[in-house]
Amino acid sequence: MKIGVIGCAGRMGQMLVREITATAGCTLIGGTDKVGGSAIGKDLGLLAGIEAQGVTAIDDPVVLFAQADAVIDFSTPESTERHAALAAQAETALVIGTTGLNPAQQAAIVQAATHTAIIQSPNMSLGVNLLLALVEQVASKLDDGYDIDILEMHHRNKVDAPSGTALGLGRAAAAGRGVALEDVWQKTRDGITGVRPRGEIGFATLRGGDVIGDHVVIFAGDGERIELTHKGSGRQIYAKGAVRAALWARDKTPGLYSMKDVLGM
Repeated sequence: MKIGVIGCAGRMGQMLVREITATAGCTLIGGTDKVGGSAIGKDLGLLAGIEAQGVTAIDDPVVLFAQADAVIDFSTPESTERHAALAAQAETALVIGTTGLNPAQQAAIVQAATHTAIIQSPNMSLGVNLLLALVEQVASKLDDGYDIDILEMHHRNKVDAPSGTALGLGRAAAAGRGVALEDVWQKTRDGITGVRPRGEIGFATLRGGDVIGDHVVIFAGDGERIELTHKGSGRQIYAKGAVRAALWARDKTPGLYSMKDVLGM
């Protein structure tokens, strides 16, 4: 499986390079950096702190999509929208770990998925995707007398809030209750907010230090509280999941898939 990496010089990109080269059945076919980036022309292996791979960073994603069987993208919403179109044109599988997409950007991904296989998840880790399934199951068993809140914390440099994973957990809880998240969410609370409405799904966001990603889903009822927690201690969990998704995409028909599909849940 020939796999390419968007943003190969970044922290996540370097981890993906290391994971691809260490995974049986994978060949690192190439990677991109921004135009004028310091990584252009440098060996991807050396950039990632491993032995040279004989593949250098380029600044043209069109070339990467033409060469690869699958491309992994943890970049920006604007870039991911463009990469989805390139994936559709080249009929190359695309694994998307980018978060913070707006409705128009998400619609572009849905359209691109009519031409190629796209695996998209707010979080690529196995543990988080098991948590998503558990949250949906618990929410389906508890009525709206149990208040649901999602607490997340990430490092100080994360630019979107709530995190894509937190929103994914909110959607899982809403799905369990058979409602649309947008109809019941409360992303902020400040001042005199009044009594909490039944069925509301709340979010709380923390930013600080170098926290990789902590998520807690709280079901608070009268007399008891259930808390489901996942804490990430390293970005390698995301790289492992993304590479697994790329391998799963081999020979898949066009469509928009998630890690639930990859894991057979």
